[in-house]
Amino acid sequence: MARDRSTGEPGYTPAMESLHAPGAAVSVDELEELEDIVEEELPTYLEDLASLVNIDCGSYTKAGVDQVGQWTRRFLERLGATVEVRPDDTLGDTVIGTLEGRRGGPRVLLIGHLDTVFPEGTARARPFRIDAGVAHGPGVTDMKSGLLTGLYALLALRTLGTDEDEIAELPFERLVFVANPDEEIGSPSSSPHIRELALETDACFVLECARANGDIVSARKGTVDFRLTIRGRAAHAGVEPEKGRNAILEAAHQTIALQALNGRRPGVTVNVGVVHGGIRPNVVAEEAILEVDLRATARADLEAAEAAVRSIAATTTVPDTTVEVEEMGRHWPMEKLERSGRLVDHAVAIADRLDFPLVDCATGGASDANTTSGLGVPTLDGLGPIGGNDHSPAEYLEVDSIVPRTTLLAALLLAVARDPLVASWRPHRA
Repeated sequence: MARDRSTGEPGYTPAMESLHAPGAAVSVDELEELEDIVEEELPTYLEDLASLVNIDCGSYTKAGVDQVGQWTRRFLERLGATVEVRPDDTLGDTVIGTLEGRRGGPRVLLIGHLDTVFPEGTARARPFRIDAGVAHGPGVTDMKSGLLTGLYALLALRTLGTDEDEIAELPFERLVFVANPDEEIGSPSSSPHIRELALETDACFVLECARANGDIVSARKGTVDFRLTIRGRAAHAGVEPEKGRNAILEAAHQTIALQALNGRRPGVTVNVGVVHGGIRPNVVAEEAILEVDLRATARADLEAAEAAVRSIAATTTVPDTTVEVEEMGRHWPMEKLERSGRLVDHAVAIADRLDFPLVDCATGGASDANTTSGLGVPTLDGLGPIGGNDHSPAEYLEVDSIVPRTTLLAALLLAVARDPLVASWRPHRA
């Protein structure tokens, strides 16, 4: 059960402490009730988790992504949300649930994605299972458990202080839940919807899993994906090689120069991860393609590194070759905003009352949190349960982390909704 360490007294109420203190607007009784609700729902949560993990829903498997999306739609409707489905012809549909609450309260955005990185057939080959308190399966942490944690946290808030079959009024003016279908490929379809909604939002919470050590995420590297197409001239490699201009050789020079950008600025990483080129060994390669991942912790550094990539591409080593640079995707860095620190303070204070330590951190991976933070919206990420080894057959979820992390999210939402400082942010957002 939850205990408040600031007083040590079971009768603690918000009146004993300023409502401006992080987490103070959630009473001991409310925290205990939220925890009890989540604990009671855990068997159903795990049944839902098994069902969702066992659906093939890689980003390009539209049928599977939409199956998870329709399940999410039905759950949101049971919570009393008005649900809009924004279709996409190629990728999955974006599901947007809106819950209206108390006028004058903050507006909050929750984001969880429906897709995984795994191809069709993975769920059959590696179905959901729990071994010794650890759950396994494709997408179990990235991010089926995060998606469920968001939904079950809202269920707990809807149940808090009510009798059976009643629905509690939310203390938000509006809470919007976005279930997007394409995060694992940079959210090309859903980003416009997220940006539109974020501009009317006071705070955003993204439901990626917590780090393996339990940390939540307040900063992420930005990322730009490039495709470099190198064009040369074909020739017979044995008869008249001097007439050729080897695109693969130029690709090698480009690769060396690009990799040398690592470490030139703090937090900047460059990786040439994919190389294609040539048609036969006896033909001087006319074309080669490099796929490049560029990341940085600060926007200025990302812009400077991007300029360096383009400068390298503009200066070739092999005569008469050219390099075309194409941007394939972008997330600006999620830099920790001053107001995001207020959200961190709430989360840390509530975790302390739930008897577990919590720290925020920066991480190298990008998510939809980069989009909202880049618009100036105070944002926290990593609010799902604890897990790790994402994108691999070894992906895992610590089952014992589900109840405390779902309780944390529910109480965090309640604390933020009642925080007069958060409610005052909207007219003054930088």
